[in-house]
Amino acid sequence: MQTEEFTVKNVKCGGCVANIHNGLKDIPGVSAVEVTLAGKVSVSGEGLDRAALSARLAELGYPVA
Repeated sequence: MQTEEFTVKNVKCGGCVANIHNGLKDIPGVSAVEVTLAGKVSVSGEGLDRAALSARLAELGYPVA
């Protein structure tokens, strides 16, 4: 299992946490997503593409800090 960790901007509430979780969970290879209100994002799975995950976070409005 591979894990990619990010610190992202603009996480302000539980809705933000849910948006990130829902926006990343359907990416192929992703098996788990953990998000904190402090902007820490941990993505676990197989064959994860860090650049693609970072791009998706930015699309969702939570760019990597």
